Amino acid sequence: MEPTATLKITDKIKAEIAELSPAVFAFTMATGIVSVAAQMSGYSTFARVLFHFNLVAFGVLTVLYLLRLIFYFPEFRNDFVRTSVSPGFLTIVAGINIVGYQFVLFQNNDTVATVLFLLACILWCVLIYSLFTIIIIKREKDPLNRGINGNWLLIVVATESICVLGTALADFVPLSEKLIWFVSLSVFLVGCMLYIILITLIFYRLAFFRVRSSDLAPAYWINMGAVAIITLAGSGLVAQSDRWEFLHSIEGFLKGFTLLFWATGSWWIPLLVTLGIWRFVFQRTRIVYKSSVWGMVFPLGMYTVCTYKLADSIGVELLYFIPLVFVYIAIFAWSVSVLGMFSYGIKLFKNKPSTSQSPVR
Repeated sequence: MEPTATLKITDKIKAEIAELSPAVFAFTMATGIVSVAAQMSGYSTFARVLFHFNLVAFGVLTVLYLLRLIFYFPEFRNDFVRTSVSPGFLTIVAGINIVGYQFVLFQNNDTVATVLFLLACILWCVLIYSLFTIIIIKREKDPLNRGINGNWLLIVVATESICVLGTALADFVPLSEKLIWFVSLSVFLVGCMLYIILITLIFYRLAFFRVRSSDLAPAYWINMGAVAIITLAGSGLVAQSDRWEFLHSIEGFLKGFTLLFWATGSWWIPLLVTLGIWRFVFQRTRIVYKSSVWGMVFPLGMYTVCTYKLADSIGVELLYFIPLVFVYIAIFAWSVSVLGMFSYGIKLFKNKPSTSQSPVR
């Protein structure tokens, strides 16, 4: 390869790192939860392949983001204070917890999962309070129609991911089981409260401000994905209710609350599909790969998993047919997105550098 060609490839890689989306770990979230959905549906070989693939992807993304933090700190800082994109950083927390959940499911490796859980808890505290502090004290604030979008619900997803992994690790974390369950329950309820607040603002933005086709990015599928992970977290607590008298005393409340959020997520699906048809068919929006597509794949996988767990925890057998169908939708969406990602990567290194903003945003 000629030195000039090598230099061009290097420049493209540097440009991609500099423009790396804060929500890039949504790829880890989506791949991880689709592997869990496949495992629960009996496709264990495919699920394990995705598990190992996700470990590689998680390592690569971690290295890339550390490089961005070190060598492109101004770009990193600008994203951190932009309220329309800053919640994307919480995909790091959710991604770590989902990888930890995979270690529990596929390898019974509670040691690695516990380390990841503790790391995620620390990052959650740092990111949640830093982001909310910046949002509150910022002098020049974006108007509602530009400042808030589906990405804000990643705050809920990251919060509930703490509950999901914490509940699964209650027997292994070097702390009191009751303490872990209490913390998991508290985090679960905080996530529910945050969803109610944020979805109210998001729905208000969608209903009373002009919406362009470009505004309805795949990230709005997190409207459903956030309640899906709330359902998964609630189902995990219900499954543990016989092991702690306090959890058992509020089991009815947990079941009702969990079912409420599952029903809400189910309600969102037809509306999101309809808006997608409007966007791509009637508005003729061009279908191109963007990293935000993983914000749609993750909710599909999460809805599959949470419905299975909900049916198991509350004993409603008629719900089992839903994950039997949705697992194929989730796997198909993941497969198409991966093909798009690799196609984008190939075109990136074949095409000449462009002065326009990178489409991975």
